[in-house]
Formats: sequence, structure tokens, C-alpha cells
Amino acid sequence: MAKVLTGGCLCGAIRYQTTAEPFDADHCHCRQCQRGSGGILNSWMDFKAEQINWLNQPPREFASSAKIHRGFCSTCGSTISYRHSDYPHYLTLTIASLDNPNHVKPNYHIFTASQPDWLSINDDCPRYKHQRTKPSSN
Repeated sequence: MAKVLTGGCLCGAIRYQTTAEPFDADHCHCRQCQRGSGGILNSWMDFKAEQINWLNQPPREFASSAKIHRGFCSTCGSTISYRHSDYPHYLTLTIASLDNPNHVKPNYHIFTASQPDWLSINDDCPRYKHQRTKPSSN
């Protein structure tokens, strides 16, 4: 049986529970993630939308571009979710919003071209300057 994951925002107005483990996870260094969260990167986990149950209220969404919708708590401002309109069956949540972020480990880094020069992350995850591509074309 899949591990049930729980999480939410800083103030507790948003709480969620998953019915499955994520099918993928990454560290994103893009400028939109940086500006949207106020952090230097965001770590995300990917689910099928039906695997997420909002226990009280869903995030409020902001369209950061024509196809990208970023979810946040309208009370405390916590970054919670990411949704791409080309993939309506998927929902991405921040790993940091988990009650225990140790349950999900990212598999790769994307948009490292936007990573600050002073940031050094020493892990074995593949890195992609932009979108994830085939492993042979980092």
C-alpha cells in the first residue's frame, strides 16, 4: 500500500492528504519559482490530480503565465502548488509543504541556468540548464 502523505501551509488554512506517493520530484531553479516563493529554488513533487485530497480549502491560484497556475494560501501566502494547463490531470505540490519533507527526495534539477553562482548543492541528481531532457543531453 502506498504511503499516505500529509501537508499544508504555514498557518494551517490549507491541509492536504495524498492517496499515493508522487510519481516524480525535482528541484526547480527557474526565475518564476524564485520570485513566486521568495526562495532561491523550489522542490516539487508530482501527482495525478485525483491523488490529492484537500482537507479544508484548496489553494488560491495565480496565473503566472498563459499556461502556468501557481497555488498559494490566501491567508499566509505559502507556496503550495503548481499546475500546467497542458497537463490537467497532474498536480505538483511543494515538498516543503509536507508535514515531513524527508518522505520525498527530488530526482533531478531543472532550470539550473537560473541558479545563483554562489549556491552549491552537492547531490547526485542530474542537472538540466532548462527543461528536463534525455539524460545524454544535459
